[in-house]
Amino acid sequence: MTAVPTVGVLALQGDVREHLRVLESCGAGTAVVRRPEELDRVDGLVIPGGESTTMWRLARTFDLLEPLRKRVEQGMPTYGSCAGMIMLADRIVDGAAGQETIGGIDMLVRRNAFGRQVDSFESDVVMTGLDAPFHAVFIRAPWVESVGGEAEVLGRAATGDSAGRIVAVRQGHLFATSFHPELTGDPRIHEYFLAMVKGSS
Repeated sequence: MTAVPTVGVLALQGDVREHLRVLESCGAGTAVVRRPEELDRVDGLVIPGGESTTMWRLARTFDLLEPLRKRVEQGMPTYGSCAGMIMLADRIVDGAAGQETIGGIDMLVRRNAFGRQVDSFESDVVMTGLDAPFHAVFIRAPWVESVGGEAEVLGRAATGDSAGRIVAVRQGHLFATSFHPELTGDPRIHEYFLAMVKGSS
């Protein structure tokens, strides 16, 4: 890997431009990923927020699901936010009929756990690896019901009825949050992931 890693953003649906903008501000090279061959050109991958069932179906349509699984299994650093967290979960609750994921993180994720669009909210999250709480934006967000194996809980919701719910998890080269850091103006989540990508070389 070069001194400046190239981080791809899965560009099937969701907050693609926002992630690209933050990654570039952190000094990363960036690329959009829509086709299997484009996965071979990136050192790491962001799976953005959006709608997980749409993302899954489009990944199937574009013959991307199996190549994504293969690259994750081979150790490509991958970060999923919101719908991306669902895509990286080994198991999901309240998914659509037949809904599939890329998998890789030993966790059970509940889809739309925090409610519908009208239930969106912001909350500070204390996270392992960050020097101060992260002011997080939750939009139709999932939460993690449980983790197993080598999955490590990095952050929990701090306020409201959902206080204590798991909202950030890491397992080796895989990292996921139920919130949208690309909407906050705070680059620390992307910097954390970029350090993972650089450390994987």
